[in-house]
Amino acid sequence: MGWLWWVGGALTLGILEMLSLDLVLVMFAGGALAGALAYALGAPVAVQILVAALTSIVLLVALRPWLLRHLKGRVDLPETNAAALVGRPATVVSTVDGTTGRVKLVGEVWTARTADGGSLPPGTAVTVTKIDGATAVVSPAAATAPGDTAAPGVAPA
Repeated sequence: MGWLWWVGGALTLGILEMLSLDLVLVMFAGGALAGALAYALGAPVAVQILVAALTSIVLLVALRPWLLRHLKGRVDLPETNAAALVGRPATVVSTVDGTTGRVKLVGEVWTARTADGGSLPPGTAVTVTKIDGATAVVSPAAATAPGDTAAPGVAPA
C-alpha cells in the first residue's frame, strides 16, 4: 500500500509539471517512481527516500539538460518578458544619450540609453538592441525605403 503514496506523489508532480513546463518537477516525479520501485522490492523507508532523492538528482543533472537542448533544437520557443522586446521598434520621448533618456516601447515608457553613447532627440525612431535591467539600450532604427511598410524582422512580400 505504501507504493501508492509514491505513485500519487509522482502523479501530483506530473500534473504540476504540466502547469510549469520547466522539466524540473517531472524529474522529481521520476524520483518518486524510483521510490515506488524500491518499496516494491522491499527496501526500508530510508532506502526508498534515498533512492528517490538520488534518482531525482541524476535526472536533473543528466537528463534535463539533454531534454532542453533537444527541445530547443526541435521547437521554436518564443521569447518572453524582456527578451521579447529586443529588436522591437520604439520612439524617443525625451532625449536619449549614453546614460539616460526615455523611449516609448510597446505602449509603455521605458528608461533608455544609447548603445554607442550618442544623443538622440525626441521623436527619433529607434530599435531596442538589448534590455539591461529596467533600461532599454537602443540604436537609431535602420532607414526604410519609401513605401516599405514591413514590420521589423519581416521580409517584404
